[in-house]
Order: sequence, then C-alpha cells, then structure tokens
Amino acid sequence: MVGVIRRLNKLTSKLVRLRIGPGAAILPNTVSRIHLEFAHKINGGHMGPRKFWRTALPRLKYWNPAIPMIVNRVREQEKPATMTLYFREPGAPVKADVPQPSSSFDGLSKAPPPAEGERIVTINMSNRRSEAILQEFLEKTGAVPVQPTPQDELELREAEEREAQGAIDRERVKREIDAAKREKRMIAQALSEAAAIKSAL
Repeated sequence: MVGVIRRLNKLTSKLVRLRIGPGAAILPNTVSRIHLEFAHKINGGHMGPRKFWRTALPRLKYWNPAIPMIVNRVREQEKPATMTLYFREPGAPVKADVPQPSSSFDGLSKAPPPAEGERIVTINMSNRRSEAILQEFLEKTGAVPVQPTPQDELELREAEEREAQGAIDRERVKREIDAAKREKRMIAQALSEAAAIKSAL
C-alpha cells in the first residue's frame, strides 16, 4: 500500500508541474501547427532550444492537445535551430485531413511547406536562452499564459514539502544502514580477533 501512495504522490507532483510553469499557455485557434528543429547535442548554440523542448513544449502540448507539434532532431551541430509557426489565414477553413509528419530523432521530419490558407513565421532559436525563445514565441503567437490557481499552488507546495521530507528521510535511513554495516563489521572483526587469540593459546 505504501508503494501505491508513493507512486500517487509522484504522479500528482508531475501533473501539477505539467499544468503550470514556463510554456503553460493557451494558443489562439489561428495557430495550426508548430515545428522545431535542433541538434542532438547542446554545443553550437543548441542548449536553449533543447531546454525549451524539455521544459516548455510538454506544457504547450498539455494545454493545446489539438495542435500538432513536430520535433526534428538533426545530427549536424552546425545547422541553425529553428522554430516554424504555422498560422491559418483569416477565413481559411480548418482542415483536419492535412498530413502531419511524425517527430524524428534522425532529421527525417523537415518543416513542411505551408498548406493552402497557411502562412509561416520562423523563430531563430540558435544561441538563445529558452526563456528568450519562449518570450518571442508568446509574442508571435499571441498565446495567453495560464495562471496557476490557488489549488495548483497548494499542490505544488505540498509536492515540494514531500520531496524535501523525502530527502531528509532518505538521509536518515542511509545513516542507519551505514551504522548497522559498521556495527556488523566491528562484530565480525572482534570475532575474528577472538578466534585468532584462541587458536594462538
């Protein structure tokens, strides 16, 4: 039963952190899809894009599940990191059957050209911090950041308190285990010395 409670607490912590924080924003219905392209490693100006992908994109997906968000990871570190935003032109119909490439970790999902009734805006993410990338993204899309509710703040505070208490408990248990191991070694050494003395008589 303790294992179930621990897993539930971890899940609650992950969910509250997914709902609030950098990237928690609601996109306008004019945004039709988002495409990110950056390298696997952080050198060459790809640290900020990678952090944006790890921290902000999951929250954007959580709050905007109907908007496709494609990530294309490339092996060439010298390539620029870019974000392509696709906007539906005013009056253009919503097309549910537009084929979407799946995300790729081998550079196989290039940014597709805009479909009929779409326009694109590109953000250069190279050599930029994730916070700056997110700020430009919010400005260019007109996304509305989600403000945490009092319940969210309470759950986050409780999660942080549980994690802090967990760290204290782990340290206490480690000290107890180390002390038990030391005692066991001392007893074994004392028995060994007693046996040696006995055999010497």
